[in-house]
Amino acid sequence: MTSFKSLLAVCGLSALIGLAATPSFAGPTTYPLTLENCGEEVTFKKAPQRAIGLGQNSAEILLLLGLQDKVVGTAFWPSKVLPELAETNAKVKLLTVEMPTFESMLAENPDFVAVALPSLVGPNSKVAKREDFDKVGVSTYLSPSTCLSTKDVKDQYGSRGELWNMDLLYKEIDELSKIFDVADRGQAVIADFKAREAKLRGSVSKDGKNLSYVFWFSSPSPSADAYVGGKNSASGFIADLLGGHNAIDAAAEWPTIGWEGIIAANPDVIVVASLDRNRWELDKPEAKIKFLNTDPAVSQIPAVKNKALVVMDGQAMNPTIRTIYGAEQVAEQLKALGLLK
Repeated sequence: MTSFKSLLAVCGLSALIGLAATPSFAGPTTYPLTLENCGEEVTFKKAPQRAIGLGQNSAEILLLLGLQDKVVGTAFWPSKVLPELAETNAKVKLLTVEMPTFESMLAENPDFVAVALPSLVGPNSKVAKREDFDKVGVSTYLSPSTCLSTKDVKDQYGSRGELWNMDLLYKEIDELSKIFDVADRGQAVIADFKAREAKLRGSVSKDGKNLSYVFWFSSPSPSADAYVGGKNSASGFIADLLGGHNAIDAAAEWPTIGWEGIIAANPDVIVVASLDRNRWELDKPEAKIKFLNTDPAVSQIPAVKNKALVVMDGQAMNPTIRTIYGAEQVAEQLKALGLLK
C-alpha cells in the first residue's frame, strides 16, 4: 500500500505549487463588511487583528491565506497540520488539540474567532455559544459547510438534505479572505482547489465500475458502533467525485452504525481514517485494518476479502480543505490496486 504520509506530502506540494502559480486579481474589501453567516448577520468595521482558529479547518484556511501574523491561537486538531503549513503553524500558539475552554480563548484577547464546527459554538457546545462571544465583543464566523439542521437528527452535527460540494468551501474561503482584506489570496486558493477538483474528476474513467464506499472515521471499541460518513457528507462527495457512491444511506452527517448494518451495506471499498488525536485505539488506521481482517463476520465483507482497504486523512471526512486531499489519496491507492481506472 502506498504510504499515507507520503501521499499527503505529495498532495500538499502540488497545492503549494498551484497556489504560487495562480495570479491575484480580487479587489480590496470595503468596510463595514456585513455577511450572513449560518442564520446570523455579522458586521466587520475593519480587518481582525487577533484571530483564533477554533477547529482545524478554520485554522488551516487562515494559514493558507497567509494570516499567521493575525492568528493568536488555534485549537481542536484531529490531525496534524498540512505539511506545507507546518513552518508557519509552528509560529502560532496552540491552545489545545482538543476542545479549549472559553476562558483560555479570551485570555488571548481575540477580536475574531473562525469556527469549524457547530459543536464548538452551537447551542449545546461545551466550549461556548456564539452569543457568549457577542457579549464580550468578539466576532465569530462558522463554516457554512457545517450549518446543518438538527430537526430530523437529534445530534449536534445534524443532517444534510443534499450532497455537500466544494462550493460551500469556496464560499468560506472567499468570505474569510474578504473579512481580512486579502481577497486576492482567497481567489488564488480557490482557483487552485477548483483546478485540482476538475483534474481529479476528469481522471476517473466513465467506463469504470460504480464502486460503493464506506468511510469509517473511528469507534470507541471494536464492539461499539462505528462513526461513518453519512450519505450526503464530504465522504459522499469523495465517492461521487471518484465515480462511485456512498454505501451508507443515512441522512445524518455522522451516523453511528453497527457492524451488522455495515455488512449489509456490502461495500466494495472501505476507507479508514488516520487520526493523530489518539483518543481511541481505533483512531489508528492499522488498528482498524487489523479488526477488519480478523473479525469473523466483518472479514467476509467484499471490500475486506478483496483487500480494497485504503487509508485517508480523517480530517478529509469533514467538509474541509482536506476533502480534496483525501479524494486524491483514495484515488491514488485505488488506482494502484487496479480498482479505479
